[in-house]
Amino acid sequence: MSMPPANIELTPCTANDVDKLSAVSAATFIETFAEYYSAEDFDAFLRKAYAPGTLAEEIANPGSTFCFARVDGEIAGYAKINVGEAQSEDAMPDALEIERIYVLKRFKGRGLGRLMLERAFEDARARGAESVWLGVWEHNDAALGFYEHLGFEVFGSHAFHIGKTRDTDLLMRRKVGPRD
Repeated sequence: MSMPPANIELTPCTANDVDKLSAVSAATFIETFAEYYSAEDFDAFLRKAYAPGTLAEEIANPGSTFCFARVDGEIAGYAKINVGEAQSEDAMPDALEIERIYVLKRFKGRGLGRLMLERAFEDARARGAESVWLGVWEHNDAALGFYEHLGFEVFGSHAFHIGKTRDTDLLMRRKVGPRD
């Protein structure tokens, strides 16, 4: 007997959702990266970056938008986009940044990442942005391949710190047009 198709939707994340956002942010980051860092560095990063207070400030920023990806009503992942001065890199006034896009492992392979990217592309077009960009850890081969498949190209890099560890994120960009 086959399972019925899941109901997949993107819903806005508001200040009332900060505890849920904190939980899914930490869970997805742990699933993706915990094995690569010392417990001390990783725990300190999580306590700061994904604390409800930190996320509440980010949600309150008018240049940042969060959304949840839901499967049958359950939060399966989330995305954060930034415009203007909210972007993590300067001098990209005609671009939209996808700062975070994470899906819980048990929900991967259902098109949620692509759905959140498509929403970001739509948002970029609506704002008149010429491109979208994001940063990807240079050793995250699965993500790099995913973004390259969708037309992103590397245009630079920046440092990303987790505790005492300094990593390199590759900056990737994709032009958006009226029918991308």
